[in-house]
Amino acid sequence: MTTKQPETPYQHLEMRFKRLSALAEAEAVLHWDMSAIMPLGGAEARAEQLAELKAVQHGLMTGPEMPDLIAAATADEDSLAGWQPANFREMKRRWIKATALSEDLVVALSKACSACETKWRTARPEGDFKAVLPLLEEVLNLTRQAGEAKAEKQGLSLYDALLDDYEPDGRAADIDPVFAALEDFLPDFLWEVLDAQDARPAPVMPEGPFPEATQKALGIQLMEALGFDFDHGRLDISLHPFCGGTPDDVRITTRYDETDFTSSLMGVLHETGHALYERGLPKPWRGQPVGEALGMSMHESQSLLVEMQVCRSQNFLNYAAPLMKAAFGGDSPAWEVDNLHRLYTRVEPGFIRVDADEVTYPAHVILRYRLEKALLEGDMTLADLPIAWNEGMQKMLGLTPASDREGCLQDLHWYDGAWGYFPTYTLGAMTAAQLFDAAKKAKPEIEPGIAKGDFQPLFRWLKANVHGKGSLLTAKELLIEATGKPLDPEVFKSHLKTRYLG
Repeated sequence: MTTKQPETPYQHLEMRFKRLSALAEAEAVLHWDMSAIMPLGGAEARAEQLAELKAVQHGLMTGPEMPDLIAAATADEDSLAGWQPANFREMKRRWIKATALSEDLVVALSKACSACETKWRTARPEGDFKAVLPLLEEVLNLTRQAGEAKAEKQGLSLYDALLDDYEPDGRAADIDPVFAALEDFLPDFLWEVLDAQDARPAPVMPEGPFPEATQKALGIQLMEALGFDFDHGRLDISLHPFCGGTPDDVRITTRYDETDFTSSLMGVLHETGHALYERGLPKPWRGQPVGEALGMSMHESQSLLVEMQVCRSQNFLNYAAPLMKAAFGGDSPAWEVDNLHRLYTRVEPGFIRVDADEVTYPAHVILRYRLEKALLEGDMTLADLPIAWNEGMQKMLGLTPASDREGCLQDLHWYDGAWGYFPTYTLGAMTAAQLFDAAKKAKPEIEPGIAKGDFQPLFRWLKANVHGKGSLLTAKELLIEATGKPLDPEVFKSHLKTRYLG
C-alpha cells in the first residue's frame, strides 16, 4: 500500500478510506465505553457524538467528488496490483451502500439505536419489554427504511440488503435450505445425545462461590495463553458480552456469576477468539477495507472455533483443569478433567443463547432469524414478539421463558440496530468446524499442542489461512482455499456426532 502523496484516483480513494477508518475506530471505542463504563447520564450526549461521527463518515463517503473518483479509478483499474483490486472492490461496495441513504436517515437511525440500547440496559434486568417497545419500533421503522433504500440500490430483497451488511454476498435463499436441513437433523439428534448422556455419569458442578476477581484472573491467564496481548487490548464487564475496539486496541467484555464460573470463562474465551482475529488482520492494510475482517460469519467462526472447537475439548481441559482447580482452591473430584469435560459438553436445552451448548445453539439462531424476517417484512408486529418468541422456544426446545428477560430481551442486537446479523452465528459455527478440521489435518501437532497449552501451531495456521487474508477473498473463496471446499454442513454434523455420540 502506497504511503506517498496521492497521484492517481485510486490513491486519493485510499487516503479517503484511511480517514474513514480512523473515524470508524473512534466510533467503535465510544461504543465500547458506552457499553462498559459510561455513566447512564452520559447517554444523551453520547448519542449526539455517535450520530455526528456517522454523519461525518457518510459525508466523506458520499461527497460530490466520489462518483468521479470511482469512475476514474475504474477506468484505470488495469494498473492496480496485488491487494489493490480487492481493496477497490470493497471500496465500491461500501460507496454503493452509502449512496442509498440520506444523511438525515443515517443520523436518525444512529440516534434511535443509541436511545433504544440505553433503555434496553434497564429494561432487560427488569424483564420489561413494554418499556423499550416504542424505542424499538422506531429502530425497526428506520432500519426498514434503510434496508429498502439499500435493497433498491443493490437490486436485492429487503432482508438480503440488511444481511449483506454483515455477510457480504449472503442471501436468505442460500441460508433457508441449510437451516431447514439443520432443523430436520437436530431434534432426533438431540434425543440421541440426551440418551447417550444419561447413560454416563452426570457431571458435578464444583462448589462455589467463585469470586469475581478470581474468575477474572483465571480468564486473563487463559487469554494470555491463547495469545491475547494486553498491550493491545483489555477485559471489562458489560451487560452483554462483546468484542469491540480496533485491531490495535481490542476491547472485550464478559459478565460474571459467582455461583457458576463456567459461563463467564467460556464467554471470555469466545470473545478472545474474536479479538485474536482482529489482532491478526494484515497490518500493511490497516485503515483500508481489504484489511478488515471478512464478514460476521467468518468473525463468529473464529470465536466459536476457540470456544467450542478448542476450549470445550478434552485436550484443552487436560491443560486447563489444573489451572481452574488451583485458581479456586478446589480439592474435590468435581475438578477432575473428565468431570469438567462432561460439564463443558453438557447438552441441556436452555433459555439463553450465549450459554447454549453446541447441539441446541442452532435452534436459538433459527428462531431469531425467522422472527426478524417476519418483523422486517411486516408479517408480525413488535407487540406480538414476546408471544411469538415464547411459542417458538416451546416448539424448538420445549421451553417457555418465565419472563422476557429470558426471552426476547436477552440479546442486544435488535435494540442496537443489528438486523440481519443472527444467521451469521450458525453459519460461523459450521465454518468453525470446517476450518478446525482442515487445520488439524494440515498440522497434526495442533491437538497435542492444545493439551500442553501451546496454541501457536493452531494460530499460525489461522494467521496464514484466515486472519492474515483480511477481505482479500470472498468468504467462499477463502473457505475453498483453506479447506478445499465451500461450506459443507456435513462437517459440522460429523463434529457433533463425534463429540456427543462418539
